[in-house]
Amino acid sequence: MFSKACEYGIKASIFIAINSYENKRVSPKEISEEIDSPKAFTAKILQALVKHDVINSVQGAYGGFEIEKEKISTIKLAQIVNAIDGDSIYRGCGLGLHICDDKHPCPVHDKFKIVRSELKNMLENTNLEQLALDIKSGTSFLKIKGD
Repeated sequence: MFSKACEYGIKASIFIAINSYENKRVSPKEISEEIDSPKAFTAKILQALVKHDVINSVQGAYGGFEIEKEKISTIKLAQIVNAIDGDSIYRGCGLGLHICDDKHPCPVHDKFKIVRSELKNMLENTNLEQLALDIKSGTSFLKIKGD
C-alpha cells in the first residue's frame, strides 16, 4: 500500500517522537538501525520530513532529529505520507492502470474507491502521538527483538 520510503518515513517519525518525549535527539545512524533502513536512504527520507516540517534537524555536537513535544499530537499520518509519497495513494488505480476513473473503471474501481476513502480517513485522523504511545506502552511494536 505504501512505498518503502513512506514505510520508513512513518517508522522514523514514530521513533523520533518516542525519543522526543524523553528529551532525546536521535542520529540518522540510530534511526536507520532502528527502522532497518539503509543509511543513505534514511537520510533522504529525513530530509523530506524536515522540508515538510514534520521533524526538526538540529546541527552540532548534541544535534540530531527531534519533534517538539507539543507538536507530536498535531502531526497526522497523512502529513508524513504526503511528505514522502505525495497524494498519489488517494488517486491510484487498484490494478495499476494508467486510465481508471468513474467513466472508465477497472474491475475493482468501485470497491477500491471505498478502500482509498477509508485509508484517507485513517491517515487524516491518526496522529503521531497515538502511535508513539502505543509503542511506549508495549501495545504495538516497530521492531521485534531478534528481527
